[in-house]
Amino acid sequence: MLIASYNPKVLGDILVVVVDQDGEDQVTEIKGDVAIIKDAANQRLLGLNFLNVSKILGELDANGQVFLTAEQVIILNQFLKDNNIEESLAFDDTPKFVVGHVDSLEEHPNSDHLQITKTRVDNDEIVQIVSGSPNMVSDIRVVVAKVGAMMPSGLIIFPGELRGVSSNGMICSGRELGINNAPQKPGALILPNDFQEVGQPFDFKLGNLLFK
Repeated sequence: MLIASYNPKVLGDILVVVVDQDGEDQVTEIKGDVAIIKDAANQRLLGLNFLNVSKILGELDANGQVFLTAEQVIILNQFLKDNNIEESLAFDDTPKFVVGHVDSLEEHPNSDHLQITKTRVDNDEIVQIVSGSPNMVSDIRVVVAKVGAMMPSGLIIFPGELRGVSSNGMICSGRELGINNAPQKPGALILPNDFQEVGQPFDFKLGNLLFK
């Protein structure tokens, strides 16, 4: 997982990089221009904040999520090494929003409004996603935010549980995806069967034409 964001108006010249899910308790160590965030219980690396990042990567023309290139990750890792920091970043450019197919669903045993789906994503992987969408049915194409996705709202998708059932990803509504003119109410964005093939990265430009 490699999720980077940059919000100079709020945080200043700081690149925030998330590499793992938050722990209950965190500890932060500052080494020069790097803040190292770890899980207090097991010292698992959670993220790195690069202070004065423009001195490392140059000016970043961004306000929100930053999709780091392989070259930028190499530069950041060299900066860590030069400052005697043992942690490093792993480049990740795998698509996090993909066209999925709801193969099957069943009622949630502990909820009257949640359903447990088996949803096919890229590489024919089947993931279990708990959904509360009122229009959820089987045999539909949907947009899946996979684990490691950052939603337009800033929400990061981590593995989790809903009412005691594991869920790995989120089946998205048009509203959650920020699709132009999408209905401002709950409900999965159901894609036409000829929109894109299952497993392909979701094309936001095409998505913005769905409600014209």
